[in-house]
Amino acid sequence: MPVALVKIGSRVIGAGQKPYIIAEMSGNHNGDLSRALAIMEAAKKAGADAVKLQTYTPGTMTIDCERPEFQITGGPWAGHSLYDLYRGAHTPWDWHEALFAKGRELEITVFSTPFDKTAVDFLEGLDCPAYKIASFENADLELISHAAATGKPLIISTGMADHDEIAEAVETARDGGCGELALLHCVSAYPTPAQQSHLLTIPSYADEFHLPIGLSDHSLGTAVAVASISLGATMVEKHFTLSRADGGSDAAFSLEPDEFAALCRDCVTAWQALGSVNGASPDAEASRIFRRSLYVVADVVAGDALSEVNVRSIRPGWGLAPKHLPELRGRIFIHDVPRGTALDWSMLES
Repeated sequence: MPVALVKIGSRVIGAGQKPYIIAEMSGNHNGDLSRALAIMEAAKKAGADAVKLQTYTPGTMTIDCERPEFQITGGPWAGHSLYDLYRGAHTPWDWHEALFAKGRELEITVFSTPFDKTAVDFLEGLDCPAYKIASFENADLELISHAAATGKPLIISTGMADHDEIAEAVETARDGGCGELALLHCVSAYPTPAQQSHLLTIPSYADEFHLPIGLSDHSLGTAVAVASISLGATMVEKHFTLSRADGGSDAAFSLEPDEFAALCRDCVTAWQALGSVNGASPDAEASRIFRRSLYVVADVVAGDALSEVNVRSIRPGWGLAPKHLPELRGRIFIHDVPRGTALDWSMLES
C-alpha cells in the first residue's frame, strides 16, 4: 500500500517531498500580541513552512482547584497549578483573527491545535487549513472525530500513546471523514534527552500505518530533528521563540531564530542527501576517469609479450580494468604501441 500524501496550504507533505517545517509558537508570546506577530515574522524569515498555534482557554483545559492533583510538582512548570499554567500560556481567542491575517500577509501557513470541540468550531470560522491533535489529547476520540468531520487534514502526535491507542486514533480519524492524515512521533518529555528520542519508531509507523510520519521534537538543539529526516520523517515540529532569555512557558526547549534557520537548512540538506539506492552522482561519474586502468608504460613492438615491464595498472581510467592483468600476461602485441597508450583488447592476440 503506498504511503498517502497530505496537502496543507500549497505544500504537499509525504514521501519524496521536501520536509515540512512547523514553528510551534505555544505560549512563547508571553501574553503580548505584538510579540506573537514578531514570532511569526521571525519564523517566516527563518524558513518555516507553517506557524502553529494552540487554541484553548484555561477553563477548557482544567478547573481552578487547589487539590494536590491539580498542582505541578516536577519539570519546567513545577510550582504552578494547571489552571495558572494554562492561564499564562494560552493564546487569547481574540488574537486569532489577527494571527491568521498576519499569516496571509507573510504567505506562511497558520494552523492550530484545538484542545476541545469548541476550539475546533471557533477555528473553522477562521478557515483553519489543518488541525493538530496534541499528544495529551490523542486519547480524546470524540475530539479527533469532531476535527476529522471538518474534512481538513489532521496531524496526530503520538506522545504517551501505546500502539493500540495510536491505532484507535488513526481509525477514529479515518472513520470520522479525515482523508488526509499524518502522525508525528513524539516523546512527551520537556526537554527530551536525545537517547530517549527513539527515532527508529518513525520508519516503523510508516510501514504499519502507511501515512506520512513526522517528528514533534522537544529535544535541545537541532541534531535529533535533522537525524529524523534520514529515517523518513516528512515533517518536523519544533518550538520557536525570539529569545530563550525572555522566558515563556516553553522557552527552555525552544529554538531561537538563527537556530531555527539552521534547522530548516539542515533538514532540507538531509533530505537531499537521501537520494536513491546506489544512485549515481554526475560528479562521481566524472571522477571515474581517474580510477586505475591498464596502460602501456614502455614502448612495445609487434611480437612483444605483455609483461609487468610494459603494462601496469595506473591512473587514469581509460584502459582495460586492472582485474584483467593476470589473464593478459604473456599475450602477444599484434602491432607497435607507444608508451602512454591505454591498453585495449584490439592490441593483443586473442
